[in-house]
Amino acid sequence: MKVVVLDYGFGNVRSAVRALRRVGAEVELTADPVAVLEADGLVVPGVGAFAAVMEGLRRVRGPQLIDRRLAGGRGVLGICVGLQVMFERGEEHGLVSEGLGQWPGAVTRLRAPVVPHMGWSPVTPPPQTALFRGVEEERFYFVHSYAAQTFPLTGDAVGTATVQPAVAASGARGPELVAGSGARDPELVAGAADGSAVGSAGEGRVLRGPEPAGGRDQAGWPGAPHPSPLAPPLVTWADHGGPFVAAVENGALCATQFHPEKSGDAGAHLLENWIWTL
Repeated sequence: MKVVVLDYGFGNVRSAVRALRRVGAEVELTADPVAVLEADGLVVPGVGAFAAVMEGLRRVRGPQLIDRRLAGGRGVLGICVGLQVMFERGEEHGLVSEGLGQWPGAVTRLRAPVVPHMGWSPVTPPPQTALFRGVEEERFYFVHSYAAQTFPLTGDAVGTATVQPAVAASGARGPELVAGSGARDPELVAGAADGSAVGSAGEGRVLRGPEPAGGRDQAGWPGAPHPSPLAPPLVTWADHGGPFVAAVENGALCATQFHPEKSGDAGAHLLENWIWTL
């Protein structure tokens, strides 16, 4: 299985590469657009400030590459700030920065007596999880001061995401679609062999709808369900001064606020689970 770790100047990239190799993936650290688009899976790491990570992503056309992969149902895994930038915006130090907009909502400072949240914490995944299959009761390693503390596709702060009739703030156009980054670049053409073009951006919107009749497809998935691209998002929660989003499983797009590459055997198991979804 070929996995690309996106090299855009931010993130704990060497640890991510080692962790993925540990679970049997063939890993390349690159921002080459052809390699990014052709890989079985793409990992988007991130550390530091939301705005700086977005700037780094834009320098390598990360928003367009991520959109293009998701438009084709090809797996993407965001880690730490790589999860945060999937939301519409980040609010740090009084500044509001635009995110990728794959999910509605904002990333804000944790409301806790001690910030940053640093260390091992339990998480609460939903029963349908594929990402946490076999490690539902384990602890994972967090280092962050900001988080998504609500998930607007749910009716309240904590719980498995449900589809709403519409999400006006996100620009959604119906019950099954929440807009992506909305970026457009007419110069990008999918599949260019020379790597000079990578496809029309803004197409990576993640479909959300009811679970298909008959349940989830388990073909080729040893011991865990293969996630359907039409399933509603599954949100895993953790707590530090209040609930926050620890992970999201949304068809081809998955992301974790914690660092699986720093989470020992539990993190390795989770990465292996993700690889099986590709």
